[in-house]
Amino acid sequence: MHVTGTAPRSAPAPSGTPEVPAEDPHGDAGRHARRFGLPVATALVMGNIIGGGIFLLPASVAAYGTVSLVAFGVLTVGAIALALVFGRLAERDPRTGGPYVYAREAFGDFAGFLAAWAYWITTWVSNAALAVAAVGYLDVLIPVGGHRWTACLAALTLQWLPALANFAGTRYVGAVQLVSTVLKFVPLLLVAVGGLFFFDPAKLGPFNATGGGAVGAVSASAALLLFSYLGVESAAVSAGEVRNARRNVGRATVIGTAAAALVYLVGTLSVFGTVAHDRLVTSTAPFSDAVNAMFGGTWGGWAVALAALVSMTGCLNGWTLLSAQTPYAAARDGLFPAAFTRRRRGVPTVGVGVTVVLASLLTVYNYVSGSAKVFEILVLVTTFTATVPYLLATAAQIFHLVAGRGQAVDRARLARDAVVTAAAAAFSIWLVAGAGYAAVYQGVLFLFVGIIVYAVMAARRQRTA
Repeated sequence: MHVTGTAPRSAPAPSGTPEVPAEDPHGDAGRHARRFGLPVATALVMGNIIGGGIFLLPASVAAYGTVSLVAFGVLTVGAIALALVFGRLAERDPRTGGPYVYAREAFGDFAGFLAAWAYWITTWVSNAALAVAAVGYLDVLIPVGGHRWTACLAALTLQWLPALANFAGTRYVGAVQLVSTVLKFVPLLLVAVGGLFFFDPAKLGPFNATGGGAVGAVSASAALLLFSYLGVESAAVSAGEVRNARRNVGRATVIGTAAAALVYLVGTLSVFGTVAHDRLVTSTAPFSDAVNAMFGGTWGGWAVALAALVSMTGCLNGWTLLSAQTPYAAARDGLFPAAFTRRRRGVPTVGVGVTVVLASLLTVYNYVSGSAKVFEILVLVTTFTATVPYLLATAAQIFHLVAGRGQAVDRARLARDAVVTAAAAAFSIWLVAGAGYAAVYQGVLFLFVGIIVYAVMAARRQRTA
């Protein structure tokens, strides 16, 4: 779990590099100074990337065939390129805030607001998606998936329990997060490592099960898989709390992303090779099915389902706080309504309340609409909204490269940075295309609402000034 926030915007120095306290050239000054170094920052990235979505995604991408494993590889290359861009931006501007800070410093308040707004949408839509995924594993223990309204009620309960923990204060949030993080890796490692010993190539199914072109299948499956990579920005968002952020943010982001990708790839491959393709496509708990196939019976599946359920509840716990911290950070700069700055027991309570209500409404809407693939719809919407702050951050790096703003660009690494940035930009745009028309349609509606909010906030600021 990571907590976002941002310091008030500093006036840029003549060289184009934002000022940091003179006594701390690495941007480590402040009450959170030197909280953690490279190992913990790497764990932060890896822990945030490996969330709850992975427990359902093998079934979601199985419909595309094993070509989705190729998508994993392509996605990892793109994610690492994006990680390198975040590292270079953090080296230049090591303040807490990540994409919000980079976009606002390069392009002004509106770009900063748009990055914060899209990132906020990503967090609470992710909560709705995680709750739907958790219902699939709850159904292994308690039959709730047979009726639409029962499943919807279960999803809402799974969202509100972590919200109540957040209202209780950060002490309880931390306790839930610690337990869930430990349990998160148990089913993943069990299936990823153990599944290789039970691997049956005959269960893999077709390479491309879509009937269309391989490139289209890779793009479509990658759009779903991006949900598993949300969190690549964690070290950049928390740069103000990383020791020697100019150096460690980039390293932690790349190492954490690569390590998480390895766990994902091996885990998904093991599920593909232990659960028959025709069954995997319709599975609501693929990791439980994989353990049952490996050891027989249902006890293993129940144990994995319980661990996965606790893990995803922990993810909801962390993302709920994160989704409240994002508008809190923007509200401190006057870009979100002032009500979002209200805190109690260390938690922005208004942000938590608004977030859980919006996620609940979205969950109900998707169940009422009668879609058989609620999780996939929510994931694709999240994919689109996540690319907005990613693309804005990449655009900020392009701006610095093209403008050649003094110390903002290391000319000795200009060619490499240009290639990496171009790859990250192409990666972000490709993900938007792969999300599909329906997801882009819903995502754009969310962004347009944000433009209205920004117009009101800008008018109020001008009137007050």
